[in-house]
Amino acid sequence: MKTEIHPQVFDAKVTCASCGTTWVTTSTKKELRIDVCSNCHPFFTGEAARIMDIEGQVDRFYKKLSARQTYVEQQKSKEEASNSPDRSIDDLALSPRATDALKKAGILTIGQILAKLGEGNAAMLEVAGFGQSSLTAAKKKLRSLGFEVPEVPDPPKPPKAPKVSEAVETSETTEAEAGE
Repeated sequence: MKTEIHPQVFDAKVTCASCGTTWVTTSTKKELRIDVCSNCHPFFTGEAARIMDIEGQVDRFYKKLSARQTYVEQQKSKEEASNSPDRSIDDLALSPRATDALKKAGILTIGQILAKLGEGNAAMLEVAGFGQSSLTAAKKKLRSLGFEVPEVPDPPKPPKAPKVSEAVETSETTEAEAGE
């Protein structure tokens, strides 16, 4: 071994700043000051586990409770928003033609569609570009979103006039019967 290459070793006095405990060890310095020792460190004393468990359990409980309350409030607001008649007709995801026809007619919200349906199917079918298939699709989508679609019976249709060929045949038969 080479001489004079090793540092000088002292019996050093170690002092803990937290609890004031002192002890002697070997070091290259004559005096050591430390912040925390094994006598006062929470890990070695078991104090940390006890404090963390007591406070941690209560904190975890309140954290879970507040998270649950927040979740329930969000679900309520989401449900209220989904059943709001002020929603846009774009939420119905109808065909572009049907959506454009409703917008041109001034029907922009689901509430306006429901009001128009309250007048009867004929009122909706009067909207230019909005046909029977669009009406059926709109009713299905409204029901799937949780809205009550008003069912108003349509007025009875007038009887159809007989066709010209049928009218000629019936007039010929009535003339033949009259002549007999």
